[in-house]
Amino acid sequence: MPDVQLTWLGHATFRFDSPGGKRIYVDPWLTNPKCPEAEKEPERIDAIAITHGHDDHVGNTLDLVQKHDCTVVAPVELADWLVWMKKAVSEDNIRDPNKGGTIDLGGVKVTLTHAQHSSSTIDEDHMVYLGEPVGLLFEVENGTKIYFAGDTNVFGDMQLIKRLYAPDVAVLPIGGHYTMDPKEAAVALELLGVSKCVPCHYGTFPILAGTPDQLRELAPSGVEVVAIEPGETVEL
Repeated sequence: MPDVQLTWLGHATFRFDSPGGKRIYVDPWLTNPKCPEAEKEPERIDAIAITHGHDDHVGNTLDLVQKHDCTVVAPVELADWLVWMKKAVSEDNIRDPNKGGTIDLGGVKVTLTHAQHSSSTIDEDHMVYLGEPVGLLFEVENGTKIYFAGDTNVFGDMQLIKRLYAPDVAVLPIGGHYTMDPKEAAVALELLGVSKCVPCHYGTFPILAGTPDQLRELAPSGVEVVAIEPGETVEL
C-alpha cells in the first residue's frame, strides 16, 4: 500500500489521504491566517475529526459538513452540541466516542486519547462548555499510526499512549502560551517513543513563538522533526 500523504494547512489544521484513499481533515480551521488560498475550498472530504471545542479547531466544520455530507468524529459533548444545538451534523453522520473509544472509518481507525487543555466556545453571547479535549490516534490501512496530540501540554501518561498504541508519528503543538512549547514537546517525544514528529500550532500569531529549530535542539536522539510549510505534503 502507498504511504500516508499528510498536508499541513496552517495552525493545527491537517488533511491526510490514507493508503486506502480516505481523505480526512483534522481540526479544519481553513480560514486561519496561514492556510493557502487554494486549500480553503476542499474538493472532497470523507471525514472530519475534531480534538476540542475551541473555534480555532472546530473551525469551518459547520460549513464543510453542509457542503460535503461527511462523517464527523468528535468527543461526545462536542458531538451533541454539533447535532442538537447547532443542528449542523445529522445523527447519521456523527460519531461520538469518548476517551478510549475507537471508531472505524471504513478501514481507518481513530481512537480518542487523553489531552490536557480546555474546551468551550462562545455561542450567542454565552460561554458553552464542550467536554474535555482529546488527542486522536489514527491507524490507517497499512498499519501506520499517527498521533495528533491536539492542544495540550506534556503529561506523564503519554507513556501510556506509547504502551497502548505505539504511534509511529506524533503531530505536536509547539507554539507555547496556549499549548506546550518546544521544551515540553521534546519531553513528549521522549515519552511517546516515536521516530518522527510534525510540529504545528506555531507561527500563526506572534504569541505562538516556539519554532521547529528549537524543538530539533531538544528532541531525543533519533527523532526526525519534519517541519513543513502550510500547503506542503509529507509522506509518512
